[in-house]
Amino acid sequence: MKILLAIDGSAFSLEVARHALRNAKHGLRASLVLVNVQEPASLYEIVVAHDADVIRQVRSQAGADLLAPAEALLDAAGVAFESEVAGGAPAATLLELSENYGCSAIIAGARGLGAASVGGLGSVVQDLLLHSPVPVTVVRLPAAATEGEGAA
Repeated sequence: MKILLAIDGSAFSLEVARHALRNAKHGLRASLVLVNVQEPASLYEIVVAHDADVIRQVRSQAGADLLAPAEALLDAAGVAFESEVAGGAPAATLLELSENYGCSAIIAGARGLGAASVGGLGSVVQDLLLHSPVPVTVVRLPAAATEGEGAA
């Protein structure tokens, strides 16, 4: 079994990694794929940078930085994983990568870095739930973590 973990650098996505670790401790045997999706460059970024390679490099480094805390958590627990930083529309790219890696499940945070919408679920996770051919587990933050943040 291979599971894709959607990691965007939010507290929710770090909880995704913790959820995967709890499952591993309870005997789930799965290989993990951590994915960060960087949205396409804006027109402003394209005009200012003048160089597609520079934009790709900056986005790749930004994605690697956002993956680092989850990778450190898995490393500390001795759990093997693969990582990828990809570019594109987040939900569509996550679905494409889950297929490319042969994943049989996806774990994503209830919300990411964007604003919450319907039922406290972000737009990316809503799209995953609507369009994923494999099961999607949605992870919420523990109640103590959300008290001070005014979460829905």
